[in-house]
This record gives sequence, structure tokens and C-alpha cells, in this order.
Amino acid sequence: MNIGLAHYRVGETDGVSLEMEKWRKVLEKMGHKVFFISGTPDYGEIYIPEMSFHSERFKKIERNAYKELSDYANAEEFKEDILREAGVIEEKLTRVIKENNIELLVPNNILSLGVALPVAIAFTRVIKKLKLKAIAHNHDFYWEREVLSKPTCDFVKECLEEYYPPKDVNIKQVVINEIAKKELFKRKGLDSTVVPNVFDFDQPLWKSDEFNQDLREKLGISPNDIVFLQATRVTDRKAIELAIEVVGEVSRRRQELYGTLYDGREFTPNDRIVMLMPGLIETATNYVEFLKKVAVDENVEIIWCNQIMGAERHDSAGEKMYSLWDMYVVADMITYPSILEGWGNQFLEGLFAKKNMIVFEYPVYLTDIKPLGFEVISLGAQYAERKGTGYVEIPREKIIEAANEAIKLLKDEKEYIRRVEKNFAIGQQHLSYRTLGNKLKEIISSFNS
Repeated sequence: MNIGLAHYRVGETDGVSLEMEKWRKVLEKMGHKVFFISGTPDYGEIYIPEMSFHSERFKKIERNAYKELSDYANAEEFKEDILREAGVIEEKLTRVIKENNIELLVPNNILSLGVALPVAIAFTRVIKKLKLKAIAHNHDFYWEREVLSKPTCDFVKECLEEYYPPKDVNIKQVVINEIAKKELFKRKGLDSTVVPNVFDFDQPLWKSDEFNQDLREKLGISPNDIVFLQATRVTDRKAIELAIEVVGEVSRRRQELYGTLYDGREFTPNDRIVMLMPGLIETATNYVEFLKKVAVDENVEIIWCNQIMGAERHDSAGEKMYSLWDMYVVADMITYPSILEGWGNQFLEGLFAKKNMIVFEYPVYLTDIKPLGFEVISLGAQYAERKGTGYVEIPREKIIEAANEAIKLLKDEKEYIRRVEKNFAIGQQHLSYRTLGNKLKEIISSFNS
């Protein structure tokens, strides 16, 4: 079957683009031919400029739809412009689908997020007109985003009702967690299939090799230093302040770590406990300054190293750029204190890397991940606003409990290995490419029933 995976952008490091790559690999392994359809000009097979996520046009439509109807004389003029562009996209999309004999269309967030109104209208029309099979892969919904909660006119409200997502027997709805499944049924009366984010557990394990063997030295980390890795982007909802506090508590009790560690290294009074922060900084607030202040208060050394990290390993003007996977190789423990995630890609990475993890039990973790039986160092599931900051805090006893458990694991080879091997096996069973393949076979075969 020829399948079109569609999104506003492809080939980037956002979660949707990354999941599309996984779906592509799995679908191709199943024998299908896959085409990327997007507004990205230099990646994928089919380029439709009007779909571009990065265009001024995209931003203009979102601004006028949800912030202020400021670029048009009135709502009717805005509506006419949207419908005109929808017609252009519809024509182009119809042509490329026919030219490439695409039988199944998979719009990613196009029929759920509430942005790019002309794109949603065009895709819905084309699916109906050509009687295409379609899987709406809904990673995010408009009702989950505060910035999309105030439509500027009735036309936008009508679009949200009709196209996000559309009700059509040819469109199968896919969501990424149980919370979204329940909310979609409650709001729209639509049934959906939960397809979790997955990971390739069958690839070669990340290990020290010729390329990354100098990474500790490049980062100024000694062989016996203990490294906590915060692998996420640096943004407010990641609640990195909680991770810093746990590392601070471990550091204050460093003498308990002296001697042999879980992997045979010797930790001495001359060695350090550091926190690695390779993620992209994506915050419009003073969050980074706040984190630096918490680190000073907790006497935690943070190594900010995004400048030497790329999407993939490569040499840039004679300088090595390491991948995120290399960062996991040099880490001893992963911190994952996010208070909100649609799923949790970094959690999957930590499973595969066979590292123990310190985790805040965010809502989707509680509903979709925890029931699978993973063993983690828990920061609990309750948080409060930190006075005067707008950021996050949890009870001090939770920080102390997490530090206790971290210290024990770092000293106990048998228990450290038992946990990571158990977690890896659960991930491989429930969250692997094989899991995705089985889910997709079920959905695709249901079109014929």
C-alpha cells in the first residue's frame, strides 16, 4: 500500500516529527511504501509550501484565529482568505495523492491541534472527495493548549467543531494516551485507538566507542565523577528544579558514596557529582536564571552542553558534535521530573540506555506507563507552586527519599542491574517497534471489516 504521512514539518527534532520517522520505519518494514507530505522543502517526498509550520502565513492565521483579528477588516474577510487557501491546498494535495497512488493518508496533528485552519479543511475535503482511508494521528488537541482556547470569531469555532477532528467513517482516530482517548470521546463522541510512543529496542545498545570515548574529557568530567543526566529540553514544565534539589541532597551526603560504585569505579573525596544539561533551551521566561539560582543554593554543578550536541554525530568545522545518545552513555542516572508530558520520549530513552531514573509521576505516566510495572525512583505525583516564582516544588521528604534511593542504587551493582534489565524487558515487550507494528496492522485491517 502507498501511504502518505503528513505534518506541517518533517525531519526536525520535535516529538511529532520523531514519531513520524518511527511510523515510517515500521510501515516500510511491513512492506508499505511511505511518502512524507509536509511544508518542509528539503526533506521528504512531497512538498506543499502552504503547509509550512515556519511560514509567516502560518503564524498570521494562528494569531488572527486565537489572539486578535487584526489583519482583516472583519471575520468574513478572514473566512474568505482561509477558504481560498484551503482550495489551493486541496488542489495540490489531490494532485499528489493521485500522482503517487496514495491509498492511506495519515495526518499528524493536522486534524486535532486547531492551527493552520486551511490545511485541516483541505485534508478533510480530500479524504471525503477521494474516499481515502485515513488515520488521524492526534498527538495533541486544541483544548489542551491555553493559547488556542479563545477563538476570535464564530468561523474559528465552527472550524474547531467540524474539522478537529472531523467525523467520517473513513477516518480512524489514533491518540497517544488514555487521557486523550477519554477526552476525545467525551468532547466529540469519537472512539479512538491508543498507540503509545515507541522506541527501537532492537537496535545496538548505546556504548562507549571510538567516537564518544573522549566525551567525559570534553565535558571536563573525570572518569570516576558521578553524572546525573537531564536529557530533556530546558522548559518550565520539565520542572528541572526538582532534579537539581535531588542532586543537591545526594551531594550533601557524598561520603555515603565513597568506595566502589555499581559499575566498579571508585568514588573518592576528590571526585565530583555533576548534572549534565544537553537540551535545547526553550523558554520565554527567566527559567534558566531560576535554575542557576537553585543550583547555587543547592551547591550543584551543572554542565550546560547543548553547544556540542547535534541531532546526529558529526564533525563541524573540525569540532565533534555528539548525539543525545552519547550523553546517555556517560551518565550514571537519569532525572525526569516533568510535570506534564503527552507521553514521555526521554523515559523511553532511559529504559533503552539501561539507566536508573528519578521520575515525577505526571498524569500520563500514572495512566499509561506506571501500570506496565516499571521500577523507578519516584518523586510522587503531587506538586505545588513554589512561592514567588510560578515554578514547582514538592514536599521535602520526597526529595530526601529520592536521594536515599539514588545513593543505594549507585552503591549496589546487583540491584542497579536488576532494575534496569527489568525495565528494559518491559519496554521491549510493550513499547517497541513490534508493538507499533501490531497496532498498525490492526488499524489498517479494520478498514476492510
